[in-house]
Amino acid sequence: MAEEVLSQNEIDALLSAISTGEMDADDLKKEEKEKKVKVYDFKRALRFSKDQIRSLSRIHENFARLLTTFFSAQLRTYVQISVASVDQIPYEEFIRSIPKMTILNIFSVAPLDGRILLEANPNIAYAMMDRLLGGTGESVNKIENLTEIETKILSRLFEKTIDNLQEAWSTVVDINPELDEFEVNPHFLQMVSPNETVVVISLNTEIGESSGMINICIPHVVLEPIIPKLSVHYWMQTESKEREPGEYEALTNNIQRAHVDMKAILGESTISVEEMLQLKKDDVIQLTSSIEDPLALKVDNETKFLVQPGKVKNKAAVQILEEYQGGDYDDE
Repeated sequence: MAEEVLSQNEIDALLSAISTGEMDADDLKKEEKEKKVKVYDFKRALRFSKDQIRSLSRIHENFARLLTTFFSAQLRTYVQISVASVDQIPYEEFIRSIPKMTILNIFSVAPLDGRILLEANPNIAYAMMDRLLGGTGESVNKIENLTEIETKILSRLFEKTIDNLQEAWSTVVDINPELDEFEVNPHFLQMVSPNETVVVISLNTEIGESSGMINICIPHVVLEPIIPKLSVHYWMQTESKEREPGEYEALTNNIQRAHVDMKAILGESTISVEEMLQLKKDDVIQLTSSIEDPLALKVDNETKFLVQPGKVKNKAAVQILEEYQGGDYDDE
């Protein structure tokens, strides 16, 4: 059983009680010898190990960084998002812990079963709304009065976070999130049974002068197929995994079949717009290069070879003289 850690205030209070005689040190020793019983609540069954909780925390720390960048660009203001806690609790307890009226985004995460929930506190949601509509980012808690336009703006904003969610989870599993529902009343939402264990990741969120929480609720049924991938052992294997023997050959073959644009530059010249407008048939434009100079052969607009012009079977062609090493034909 894990030992309880006392705070400094508790330690001071304990020492004070012993010194004043309110508590006897011998009685404390007797209590330590007695067997301690810890109450276990079967309604709060712990279905995830600490190792798996740490992996989920690591995934959503990355998600929080991605969201910070995304919302900063969308709202054009100071945004700071960080993971506050990761807990496993019954679904019913999570529903009771959030406001009666809030912003609820329900995502399907194919190919995983079930759905996940992203809940944004009204303080945060209306700060976002105010910024999107050109305001300073002030929060007004009137979530029960959402208009159709406000609902559309907020749902589209959170729908755009799908790419960030997909990238954050890409180290474990490739998912294709889609926004299925947008709700404001959690009591109208029944994702899983009330006693189902869910993981709740709480994100501290600051947007301008407003602050609040964004909670991500992931039911056990969603994570069950990938629980083995949430272990440290799997992460270590993934990071140290080497390429398969055939991958390099396949990559080389794909590169060799790629098409590139090539062009030989006969020469260049500079004329004024007036001179260009007066050009007519049989006029001669003097180029800066000599007829004896090699031509520059460009691959995707970058000079790669020096060549000389000619013909092959009555078709214009160039012969490569040498590889370009920089100099007169440098584009920079």
